Amino acid sequence: MIPLRDASRRPVHFPKFTVLIIGINVVVFIQEILGGMDFIMRWALIPADVLAGRNWITILTSMFLHGSLLHVGGNMWFLWVFGREIEDVMSSWRYPAFYLLGGVVAMMAQMVIAPSSKVPNLGASGAIAAVMGAFLITYPRDRIRTLFFIVFFVRIISIPAAFLVGLWFLIQVFNQVGALAQTETGGVAYMAHISGFIFGMVFGRFFEDRGPLAQKRLEV
Repeated sequence: MIPLRDASRRPVHFPKFTVLIIGINVVVFIQEILGGMDFIMRWALIPADVLAGRNWITILTSMFLHGSLLHVGGNMWFLWVFGREIEDVMSSWRYPAFYLLGGVVAMMAQMVIAPSSKVPNLGASGAIAAVMGAFLITYPRDRIRTLFFIVFFVRIISIPAAFLVGLWFLIQVFNQVGALAQTETGGVAYMAHISGFIFGMVFGRFFEDRGPLAQKRLEV
């Protein structure tokens, strides 16, 4: 299933910070292509190094790096689908602060479960998971236009956000449990997804604008 858009509402304001974040990620990905592995190793988060007191800045920079075109494309699409409505209900400074804090929490949680890892951690999915967690709490009844496909069966359907986003979260939890039973390093940072999502669910409301105009945007 691939979410396409929120069928229940449209943002009142142009999502400038969502567009800016997407633009930064695209520019950084181009820099990755040009700089190669040296660029990635310089700016990606390596848990063992950070916990040893080195390269703390990578807690932030790593969330703007991606491992492939599919990785950055998928992440930015999910941010576009869910981020616009969340930006709309937060003030101009709260939304980017919320996004960055969600990403930091996600990266730190990933470090906790693999403190001695030398594998580079990178990706915006932890921060985007925070946005999705906030979306689940703020707009659980919204219906999401979704591309549903099984082999050759393809259909666009509307799915309640509570089901679609909740199912995504349960898949992350299931995959993390499976990952704990493996000895391999690398792969998808499921704990970053889980912790970012929980951060968004718990703290998303605190970043919302409580003014009367913002409250109208909350109504379906």
